[in-house]
Amino acid sequence: MPELPEVETVRRGLALRMEGRRITRLRLNRPDLRIPMPLDLPQRVEGRRVVSLGRRAKYILITLEDEGVVIAHLGMTGRMVLSEPGEPEPPDPHDHVVFTLEDGAELRFNDARRFGMLDYVRMGELEGHKLFAGLGPEPLGNGFNGPTLAAKLAGKATPIKAALLDQRVVAGLGNIYVSESLYHAGLSPRRLAGTVTGPRAERLAQAIRDVLERAIAAGGSSLRDYVQTDGELGYFQHHWAVYGREGERCPDCDCRAGIRRIVQGGRSTFYCAKRQR
Repeated sequence: MPELPEVETVRRGLALRMEGRRITRLRLNRPDLRIPMPLDLPQRVEGRRVVSLGRRAKYILITLEDEGVVIAHLGMTGRMVLSEPGEPEPPDPHDHVVFTLEDGAELRFNDARRFGMLDYVRMGELEGHKLFAGLGPEPLGNGFNGPTLAAKLAGKATPIKAALLDQRVVAGLGNIYVSESLYHAGLSPRRLAGTVTGPRAERLAQAIRDVLERAIAAGGSSLRDYVQTDGELGYFQHHWAVYGREGERCPDCDCRAGIRRIVQGGRSTFYCAKRQR
């Protein structure tokens, strides 16, 4: 499933093409994806100008001029594909939602497995929406730092890897970037979350921010069906320090065992036992 950098990459691509433009038509080719879509969504969206493209956790937020907000989640195989004006993409049976902009460009929400979702809410109701109520801080936000992270982890007896995957602790993190962040912070994925305080928490918060920013700069990580809005693959997977590198040499130390893989909560964790404590 796309993680925060992938979603942010898509958001930035959409913002360049959609902000300030009016949506002239919205076509729903089916009534639902993972959940039913609002049947009156075309009436709520058509004729409105796009004010901004935002993101909360792994959700893309399309804010309209009347303070309506379209919420989009890519799921596991969802893609947002933008066509040039006058150059529509060939029809695809998995194009479930098609936005037409005033310049003739089309935005297609393509989702082969239909694990994505599309919803609508008024701006004033956004934070109370069931998808966002209880979400943790944004790791790229100004308020995310060591003390903030330590407060979220206080008293937790679960491994730090599991705690960071909890969206109530930090919003938007997934398996890949948690493994990478723990590596760069020098923390074992088995360490109890409640022990990550003081300098450890500050180190981890900074590592999370650095890893995410580098991934966004590289265009995100491409796994399976994920691509950017122009169809190009991201390249951060070529810069992973540990993820998917079981048995390879640790890039930052002289350990003989190399990178190890364990399973936590049904997911693979990659780490260096010597460097991460």
